[in-house]
Amino acid sequence: WSTDDVQINDISLQDYIAVKEKYAKYLPHSAGRYAAKRFRKAQCPIVERLTNSMMMHGRNNGKKLMTVRIVKHAFEIIHLLTGENPLQVLVNAIINSGPREDSTRIGRAGTVRRQAVDVSPLRRVNQAIWLLCTGAREAAFRNIKTIAECLADELINAAKGSSNSYA
Repeated sequence: WSTDDVQINDISLQDYIAVKEKYAKYLPHSAGRYAAKRFRKAQCPIVERLTNSMMMHGRNNGKKLMTVRIVKHAFEIIHLLTGENPLQVLVNAIINSGPREDSTRIGRAGTVRRQAVDVSPLRRVNQAIWLLCTGAREAAFRNIKTIAECLADELINAAKGSSNSYA
């Protein structure tokens, strides 16, 4: 799929969602060292970040070819169901499902209060990817549907902003 017509509608997340021509990869498997520096992982292609975070829960660790296949199937399903660019659906889902504010613990003199804080753009992207993958994983567990179908549903629902998505 082409990356040219993918719009990122959120100004704050534009630097952190890597989908433009420079990051266009045929396979989301670049074996890059994205964790070496502090904000290096923002340069990682967004599809590959999705692929990597699908490799969760001990039994699936390190099985990247499996998750590449899952993401590929999910993108095919999204294209068939919605008829639009799956990359755009993914970007919209990430924009919609990242939290805009969070609470942190402020400890004063032994008492702990929760204080509302804004979420940094990189953390919004990270949490959005995590939520999407967790939702797809929980939907596919003890279920006939394949994980690819669940991931596709999750992305489509999150992109529409509907409430029955996990994120």
